[in-house]
Amino acid sequence: MTDLDLIVTYFEKGGPHNTDKALKVAKKYAEEFTIRDIIMASTTGTTAELSLDLFDPEKFNLVVITHSYYFAGVNMRQEFPEEKMAHLKDKGLKFFTGTHAFAGPERSMRISLKQWGPVEIMAKYLRTGFSQGTKVCMEIATMAVDAGLIEDIDKDIICIGGTGRGADTVCIIKPAPTSLFDKLRVKMILCKPI
Repeated sequence: MTDLDLIVTYFEKGGPHNTDKALKVAKKYAEEFTIRDIIMASTTGTTAELSLDLFDPEKFNLVVITHSYYFAGVNMRQEFPEEKMAHLKDKGLKFFTGTHAFAGPERSMRISLKQWGPVEIMAKYLRTGFSQGTKVCMEIATMAVDAGLIEDIDKDIICIGGTGRGADTVCIIKPAPTSLFDKLRVKMILCKPI
């Protein structure tokens, strides 16, 4: 590969107000680099819905990673409305809803016992050292691989993540399963908050 001159977008602040621009950045580079696997985090469905304005599910493998059931607590079954999920599946989006790669039992220990395990420490480092969205992009890449939603892990994928709600970070990633996380490579950060 030759040297690349790319335009990288830095948002003044993270958050959902960047979603439209982040999705446009993802589409631009998906076309430029012929990347067909688009993996996105979506908590309530807004990012997933908006992705259909730009990405044709007939041409792209659109994978939505949601929060797991009861992620927000025992009183909230699912943050992503299930009827919306069913509607988007009918439109061609694929979904993975399960334990987050950088959470699991360690998250429970951190919350209830104030004890940090190595995976939670790594996640915190990625959040603070890069951005919440960069951490999310790395996490959802491994989750999509683990779920079998990326057919060829030798090809680059585009991951879309954010800070809280919406999207504000787009990365091109060489994916890997969670068990081989050290092989995952963030090849390009195309947009992120400062």
